[in-house]
Amino acid sequence: MSVLLLLTTLACRPPTHPAAPPPTGQPRAHPQGQLDAQPEAATGCRTDIVAEQSAGAMVVSAHPEASRIGAEILRAGGSAVDAAAAMAVALTLVEPQSSGIGGGAFLLSYDAETRQISAWDGRETAPAAASPDQFMADGVERPWPEVVPGGLSVGTPGLLRVLEAVHAEAGALPWSELMAPTIALATEGFEVTPRMARSIRQWENAMDPLRRHPGSLAYFYPGGQALAAGDIRDNPALAATLAAIARQGADAFYTGPIAEHIVAAVQGATRNPGRLSLDDLRRYTPVRREALCLDYRGHRVCGHPPPTSGGTTVLSILGLLERFDRAALEPGSAEGAHLFAEAVRLAWADRDRYLADPAFVDVPVAALLSDPYLAERSARLDPAQRLRVVEPGLLQTSAVDAPACPEGADTTHLVVVDAAGNAVSMTSSIENAWGSGIWVDGFLLNNQLTDFARTPERGGVAVANAVQPCKRPRSSMSPTLVLDPDGELELLVGSPGGSRIIQYTARVLLDVLDHGSSVQEAIAHPNLAQTSQGLELEDDCGTPGWSAATVEALIALGHDVVRGSLNSGLHGIQRIDGAWVSGVDPRREGVAIAVP
Repeated sequence: MSVLLLLTTLACRPPTHPAAPPPTGQPRAHPQGQLDAQPEAATGCRTDIVAEQSAGAMVVSAHPEASRIGAEILRAGGSAVDAAAAMAVALTLVEPQSSGIGGGAFLLSYDAETRQISAWDGRETAPAAASPDQFMADGVERPWPEVVPGGLSVGTPGLLRVLEAVHAEAGALPWSELMAPTIALATEGFEVTPRMARSIRQWENAMDPLRRHPGSLAYFYPGGQALAAGDIRDNPALAATLAAIARQGADAFYTGPIAEHIVAAVQGATRNPGRLSLDDLRRYTPVRREALCLDYRGHRVCGHPPPTSGGTTVLSILGLLERFDRAALEPGSAEGAHLFAEAVRLAWADRDRYLADPAFVDVPVAALLSDPYLAERSARLDPAQRLRVVEPGLLQTSAVDAPACPEGADTTHLVVVDAAGNAVSMTSSIENAWGSGIWVDGFLLNNQLTDFARTPERGGVAVANAVQPCKRPRSSMSPTLVLDPDGELELLVGSPGGSRIIQYTARVLLDVLDHGSSVQEAIAHPNLAQTSQGLELEDDCGTPGWSAATVEALIALGHDVVRGSLNSGLHGIQRIDGAWVSGVDPRREGVAIAVP
């Protein structure tokens, strides 16, 4: 195993997962009412998904209309970058609870001619006026549900700037043509999906972000009634915003009237007025970084470096497990689930201790992914029992582990391969469901600043992921690409799901690379996640499911087993026998479209 830090920089993201409580001897239902557990309810389990195949190009996104738009861009001669940008903009309209131009993204792009991967960081930044104690009151951190709604949680959006930068390098169609399909759809209207309608209702009895802002209330509750599945909803304000962006580029968003409207809404929020300024918007710059790669069983697995913790932690999990003969263990086995959960616990301890924005914190990425370090950590894994105590490794750095911060699961992931073999794997988010709840000119603003630790110090030492001016909060987003021994692309994958993104992505990679599953088979396998509640096993979706014998075996190994929904949104594309094959998560509403 070797480590290649292709463009290094790093930072991590949200909540810490302390050791689970001692096992009870019986599986438990997932606790209800925890806003940070599953912020967006599961859609249900689809059984009609058939993997698409194409010798040409392919798109997969979280919404049928977004996928349709991406396919249209490819048919018009667009590149993978063009299609990804057009789909990301479309999701602003049709999946507003999860992502949009009011948020940010991490993106990996693959150049088929050079076989090079670039990592693009469009993560939001804290305003220049941000302070380490801005989420505290009288020396005590404020509860997460209290600080999410309103302007204080809004970071400088990065999505449009990063899309514009990637398009300038690898786009084939004019920028304006990427906006046109969503402008048309916003003018004509789109059909509200069951997932979107369910999310509106779910949050009415939680933080109720949509009814706290007049613009959100008017849009999502026309005539005083919540949008329902099957309703046709237009968005003329977004159409006008995108028309300006089509004419003037991203400058139309970051300067001028739209920027003024954003700042006025954030600073003038009736709840938690924020600190975002016109200068913050004007100065925002995406960062091009080198991908973070590691060799795993003959494959080169590449993720995004900090400020997301996703790439580092996914690769750590793989590195910790490489010495085991996982091919001999069936997906869904107690032995495989046990080793996975233990590797996650070890990798997570390091994540929470060391990962943050590399521009502000010395993050030891090379050390975390080095062969000697992973070998030493892996030696702690015991196939016969659960580790009672898990500590981070000892590395030279001033970082300390961050207090737990809830992380929204309402992100989105898309993948695309064009006819030339160029590809994009991108995860985008506004953080929690409906972000901050602030509606401006047809889109929602993020609440990404709550991905920072709300407590700036721990034990008298500064927390790595504390709020600082212009800093990028830690993330779990994990867009991933896998190359074969010849350097050719063989797999793209990623997922929404808050802090569970890392585990969802790592599980699929292991199922494909260790067990030879197709990406569609791997995505449909049951999810599992090690969290502070215990070892969560998916109860209502995934084939094969977790058997009673498996649960009993895991309890015997020392795990406190929790049964419930694990709401991933995994999307992938895999090269099999020279053709591209899709992977769509049955837990959400995603669609794959093959383009001849």
